[in-house]
Amino acid sequence: MNFYIANGGVVVPTCGDRVADDRSLGVIAELFPDRKVVGVESVTIAQGGGGIHCITQQVPAA
Repeated sequence: MNFYIANGGVVVPTCGDRVADDRSLGVIAELFPDRKVVGVESVTIAQGGGGIHCITQQVPAA
């Protein structure tokens, strides 16, 4: 899934299919009942070869 677990929340990639997205968000919400689950449209990110978790990683200083 490539979701990101943050303090108090979970950021979950969505694909633009309302039914599939709602189902996926519901499953994640069941797994993390004490966190707010937020869906983020991620088709463009995925086309670039990454995901939500990937773009939140630290980049070492040069």
